[in-house]
Amino acid sequence: MLTAIQNPMTPKIVRSPQSRRDLIEIWNYIAGDSERAADKILDRIEDGLRMLNDNPNAGRSRPELAPELRSFPIKNYILFYRLNKTGVELIRVLSARLDIQPDDLI
Repeated sequence: MLTAIQNPMTPKIVRSPQSRRDLIEIWNYIAGDSERAADKILDRIEDGLRMLNDNPNAGRSRPELAPELRSFPIKNYILFYRLNKTGVELIRVLSARLDIQPDDLI
């Protein structure tokens, strides 16, 4: 049996526990109207994460919210992330309609 060996130089996406909860809440909220639409937005977010993993500086620097924090919009949501030694760390996924403050990112 052959197993895929990941190149140790390949950037990796890490999701914080809070960002995982955010994604579940987003899916549940949208799925109340349409599970298909909920799946679609999570797919778009995952596509965006992969793009950020390949192009980590594509997002906007957000030093007013936290050191080394970056953000990138996907539809009605904003991905908040940091660069780390292995790739991108997703911190939060929040509605673009919110007035986001530093405390929202803890």
